[in-house]
Formats: sequence, C-alpha cells, structure tokens
Amino acid sequence: MKIKILLFFGIILIGCTKPTARRPINPKPSTTIFQKTIEESKQLNKIEEEKIQLLIQKDSTNSYINSNNGFWYKYITKIEEEKPTPKVGDVVTFEYEIRDLNDSIIYSKDDLGVKNYSVDKEDFISGIQKGIKLMKIGETITFVIPFYNAFGISGDGNKIGINQSIKSTVTLINIKN
Repeated sequence: MKIKILLFFGIILIGCTKPTARRPINPKPSTTIFQKTIEESKQLNKIEEEKIQLLIQKDSTNSYINSNNGFWYKYITKIEEEKPTPKVGDVVTFEYEIRDLNDSIIYSKDDLGVKNYSVDKEDFISGIQKGIKLMKIGETITFVIPFYNAFGISGDGNKIGINQSIKSTVTLINIKN
C-alpha cells in the first residue's frame, strides 16, 4: 500500500513540473533580417532614383517637376486658366499609355482604351492615382513613376517586369462629381 501511495505522489510531482522552453534553432534575431531587407530596399530605391535623374538630364528640353508623392512629371498640354481638379470620389475619364524609361511602348492608348476611374475609391497605379489629382480637364501630363509607385516589386505579371519604373502620358478628358 505504501508503494502505491508513493507511486501516486511521485506521478503527481512529476506531472506538475513546468516544462522548460527550448532555445531557438536559429539564434539570429529576426530584426537583423528585417534590417537587411530595409537596407536592400533603400539601395534599390537609390538606383531607381539615379536612373530617373539620368532620364531627366537627357531630356533637357523639358522641365520636370518633382512631386511630393514620389514621382516626376512634365506638362505636354497645360491649361493656365482656373479650372477644377479632381477630388476624392469624383469620377474621371482619361486616356493613357505606359512606356518604359527607354521610351518604348509597353501599353499603347489603343491597348488601354479610355478609362473611368473613381478618384481614391478604386485600386489603380499609385503614381497615376496621385497625379490625376493635379490635372485639369484637357491637360496632358507625362508622369515618370518609380517602380514602388507603379507596379511594385512584382510587375503586372504580363509586360511590366519586376521593379520596373514607367513613364505614363495621361490626358484628362472629364471630371464628374
């Protein structure tokens, strides 16, 4: 009987001990990997900025404006008179084309057709979304958009490659409230 009681208490004592945590298999902290990714992204962004600056320097006949939204643009047709620009929720009608930085057509106006877009209510190319809000009806602007404001690191899965910056010429046709 004493053995059964001792065995019972022994099982309870062993069963009530707390398990000890295992040490990680990879002692390298994940923050190091995260920091490395950030540094690689900064380097990639710097390279793209240099490519775009070189493009702008080569096109010395035009004056490019550096937007606060991370892209550059030049006016092809500028309307000087006071006219409204699109606001959040307006539906704009425009046509556009997409080229690479070497000025080769990726998607022509015929390929893309006329687009209706609800400002900031639909998912679209980030740089063009922001750029449209600068435009007046009848204006044509060429936007030079770094990959991180265009199709990102994955491209469009078709003609636009990984980390590819683009040029897009947009003509604003109409604004509806």
